[in-house]
Amino acid sequence: MYTFLEQIVADHMTRDVKTATRTLTLRELGDLFERDDFNAYPVEEGSQMVGLVSKFDYLACFVFTPAHMIPRYDDLMKRTVADVMTSEFVYVGTETKLTRVLQLMIDHRLRSIPVIDSDQRLAG
Repeated sequence: MYTFLEQIVADHMTRDVKTATRTLTLRELGDLFERDDFNAYPVEEGSQMVGLVSKFDYLACFVFTPAHMIPRYDDLMKRTVADVMTSEFVYVGTETKLTRVLQLMIDHRLRSIPVIDSDQRLAG
């Protein structure tokens, strides 16, 4: 009757995940966001997920502060993903129930959550 309550992430996750690297520039990251229309990219180093970079992280670079009322655009665009990514992120395992995923998404106001396998590698 309520089969949704028993479903797990592995049955519904995106398996061909597009990722970013720590060395990607903000200019290149902006191009990725525009091309793919994603909200966030997992950041991988080797086969390990080391962070998550979101559109919010990207856009926050362009906020003016009293110390920098007119940031230089070219300087900003040379910054890398490593400079702006979130290294402590919410993730789930492949066997996590979808109800738990939904609760995490609501609690943390997320639009997507990385899925990590038992070897701590990005799975979806």
